[in-house]
Amino acid sequence: MIKATQEKIEKLQSLEHTHQHILMQKQAIQKQLLEIESALENLSKKPKQVFKIVGAVMIESDFEELQKDLNGKKEIADIKIKSIEKQEERIREDSRKIQEEVLRVIKINE
Repeated sequence: MIKATQEKIEKLQSLEHTHQHILMQKQAIQKQLLEIESALENLSKKPKQVFKIVGAVMIESDFEELQKDLNGKKEIADIKIKSIEKQEERIREDSRKIQEEVLRVIKINE
């Protein structure tokens, strides 16, 4: 019984580590999304010339092509964030269940 409880506690620690990793990924994607939205907002001002960065070089680009590219990247970022949020929810639910089991065992052994 003690070994099973210890394993559950280790599982909780593993889930917490995974959750922290997922949060870092989510923050990075949210940062990218903000940059994309800012670029799209600047494009909405219909500048005469538009540029995009390719590697370490900034090149002139076609307005519509750049807007389409940014909208595609925004869509992908939105999908990734939704996927990460689903992972977060599963981890929270798994953690909650394991915590309840561990607390139940602790109360029984008191």
